[in-house]
Parts: sequence; structure tokens; C-alpha cells
Amino acid sequence: MKKTIYIAAFTFLGILLQFLIHALVEIWYIGLLTQDFSRYSWGFSWSQWFLIHHIGTVILLVAGIFFGFWQGKFWWHRIYEHD
Repeated sequence: MKKTIYIAAFTFLGILLQFLIHALVEIWYIGLLTQDFSRYSWGFSWSQWFLIHHIGTVILLVAGIFFGFWQGKFWWHRIYEHD
């Protein structure tokens, strides 16, 4: 039970970390888009940028879950099951 809670907490931490990364990237890049859309849009429209946002959100969420789960397993083994 302790191991499950430990790994779940790390998974949650991975999700929180990806939200932070997502927010920082979006704040930065949307700032660039609103300053000079024609320069920073790479030829995409706003609707295409919304699609890119949704795809990026899913990719980051899955990456955060996997990263947190992997780190939870890694540190559990390192701390509690050391050889």
C-alpha cells in the first residue's frame, strides 16, 4: 500500500510539473503571437494554433504521467529496495 501511494504521489507530481511547463510555454508563446502574429505564427491560423494547443496538451499530459510514474518507481527502488 505504501508503494502504491508513493508512486501515485510521484505521478501526481509529474502531472503538476507538466502543467507548470505547459503554462510557461503558453504564456511565452502566446505573448509572441499577440505581439506580431504574422512573424511568429509560422503560417498557421488561430484555429490551427488551437489544434496544436490541444495536441500539445495531450502529449504533455501523457509525458507528465509517464515521467512521474517512472520517477516514483525509480526512487522507490533506490530508497526502499536498495541492493
